[in-house]
Formats: sequence, structure tokens, C-alpha cells
Amino acid sequence: MTEADFAMRGFDRSLPMVLLRAREAAMGLFRPMLAEYGLTEQQWRVLRTLASDRAPMDAGQLADTTFLLAPSLSRILAGLERQSLITRETSPDDGRRVVLSLSPPGRDLVARIAPHSEAVYEELEERYGLERLQALIVELNALCEVGPSIADRNGRRRRTPEQQQT
Repeated sequence: MTEADFAMRGFDRSLPMVLLRAREAAMGLFRPMLAEYGLTEQQWRVLRTLASDRAPMDAGQLADTTFLLAPSLSRILAGLERQSLITRETSPDDGRRVVLSLSPPGRDLVARIAPHSEAVYEELEERYGLERLQALIVELNALCEVGPSIADRNGRRRRTPEQQQT
């Protein structure tokens, strides 16, 4: 049997598969750098997010921003806290809410990693092209905006034209 027998686009034209391959290609550029600092990709996502203008934030916001499930994030946060890289503080606006931020050692670590991260980007821009990379990021962000409008809040997919006729 071939893909045509299943009435779907070819494997190499499957958007989720192409995005996964692209993610692996991109992360393959950064993994050696993270390994030098003893960090996992997930730990870096948390540290990188807490180093952004969006911080401080609570665990729910951090989970949404980093695309980490709550149980995984809890484990990662506990490890980062043991290493004194993050702090948890009661929100001044809501005493029931705990906000997370980088600790001074966490900020120092991100500051040490940042030039290496930028060097990876510079090499990527040199090989792939700055304009192409910028355009790709714009297009991927646009795709992220379209996705939720295709599926409803319950995660159901849209009906096909054939299903709509019945």
C-alpha cells in the first residue's frame, strides 16, 4: 500500500512531522551547549522563560509558556530550586499565589549561557540566512495563531466538507 491508498498527503509533506524534524534539527544545535552547563532542554526552557520580560510568573503561566505538563514542571522546578537557580515568593498582589523568578545564581547562569546561545544563532543565520530565519519565525508564529481557530475549545476537529453535507 502507498500513501495514496490512504487518501492523505505524503509523509514528507505532513506538517506535524516536518515541524518535529525541524525542532530536532534546531535543538541539535543547542543541545551540546546545554550539556556543557549540565542542563536539560526543559530546564533551559524554564530558565530562559524566567529570564524574559514575562517573568516573574506563577507555575500555571510558566507551564503554558514552556509547554511543559504540570507534573514535569513541578519536578523541574524542584530541581532548579535545589540548585538555587530559581526562587518562589508569595505574590504581593495575591497572598495565595506563588510567583517564580530567577535567583541571582540563576541570572548569572543565564548570563554565562547567553553568549553561547547567540553564537549558535549567528552560525544558523550565516548558514540559513538571517532574512530567511526571521521570515520563518514570523510564519511559524502566524501558524500558531491559526491553529486554535481551527479546533474548538474541546479539541474537536472541524468537520470535513463531506461531513457538513450530512
